[in-house]
Amino acid sequence: MKRTGPTNIVLKKLINELKKASLDHNVNIWKRVAIDLEKPSRARRIVNLSKISKNTKENETIVVPGKVLGSGDLDHKVTISAYQFSDSAIEKINRIGAKAVPLNELIKDSPKGKKIKVLG
Repeated sequence: MKRTGPTNIVLKKLINELKKASLDHNVNIWKRVAIDLEKPSRARRIVNLSKISKNTKENETIVVPGKVLGSGDLDHKVTISAYQFSDSAIEKINRIGAKAVPLNELIKDSPKGKKIKVLG
């Protein structure tokens, strides 16, 4: 059986946007995130807030090529960009003043991918 990739139109558009940004700006980080998002949903990364808190420092920018879940707590402000966020994760992120940013907005804000860490 031939693998066809994601069927979600929004996800396909995001993957194409990531690949285009990678080519336009000669940056590999967006290509890597696009490749991770092309995987089946059961193989995509799932990251809890506790892991983000443990592996980041104040004011860092994090990309999760998958979903962020609300298990655990954040103890410092970070900018988190992901394909999906659970409701509890959004609530906890906003409670401490951190930012939850969609991937397509992060591409526009930081097209070169400087000082961005991929987690998951």
